[in-house]
Amino acid sequence: MTTKMIGIKSFRENIAKTWKEAVKKNIRYIVMNHSTPILEVTPINGGEFILENLAKDIEIARKQVKDGNVYSQEEVYKKLGL
Repeated sequence: MTTKMIGIKSFRENIAKTWKEAVKKNIRYIVMNHSTPILEVTPINGGEFILENLAKDIEIARKQVKDGNVYSQEEVYKKLGL
């Protein structure tokens, strides 16, 4: 991944173009304001993002099961109106 610095004004004026370029060329942008870094713009790989969220959801679900926070099949049917 390449890292580039960009000024806040340029970023604000060209946010869509900057975002598209970041995704297309795998560029991380550090947005600067008066020589101070204030933002980091990094493209998200869709597959990695989805798997990361799935891993978090599974961890939460396992904790709920361990704590006994589960529904019976009948309770699920009732909540779904089946």
